[in-house]
Amino acid sequence: MATSVSPAPIRSAPFSEHPRRGRETGRVLVLNATYEPINVCTVRRAVVLLLKDKAEVIEHAELRLHSATQTMSRPVVIRLVSYVRIPRDTHRRKITRRAVFARDDWTCQYCGSRSSLTVDHVIPRSKGGSSSWDNIVASCAPCNRRKGNTLLRQSGMQLRRPPSTPSPHVFIQVASPTIPAAWKTYLGA
Repeated sequence: MATSVSPAPIRSAPFSEHPRRGRETGRVLVLNATYEPINVCTVRRAVVLLLKDKAEVIEHAELRLHSATQTMSRPVVIRLVSYVRIPRDTHRRKITRRAVFARDDWTCQYCGSRSSLTVDHVIPRSKGGSSSWDNIVASCAPCNRRKGNTLLRQSGMQLRRPPSTPSPHVFIQVASPTIPAAWKTYLGA
């Protein structure tokens, strides 16, 4: 009869390390071969790209990643080795509440409030308005109720700035709400 030896207990990270293991630090900025930011991915996906020699590390953290056979620095920014063509039809990107809020800097486009945000169709759908980037804005709930199912000129309200298709950087902000300092060089922020 074989005796089984139980493995040593897995040591948990100290409590002080837990906050840095959140979503913000678990993301890696992916640059195209031209150093243009194209995506945000998980550390795991970044490591797979690195191990397959499809990417190289541009910035890394002090933390180390360990496997059974090797140790490597935790990537923060990686660059793809070969250029990947990215379609520029951002108007087809899915419109989400978070993307609209990020594009509008998390402020109501009627009064500038930052609380109770909702989305509003500038031209209501019942009046022929579409669900497109140039017809949807962030709006606080009171302004949204005040405008109701009317056009801007009928409600007497004005937009702070006209809605437009967001830049690709907005989608990076949505994928990682906290932008690490190492990313700012590549995002132009």
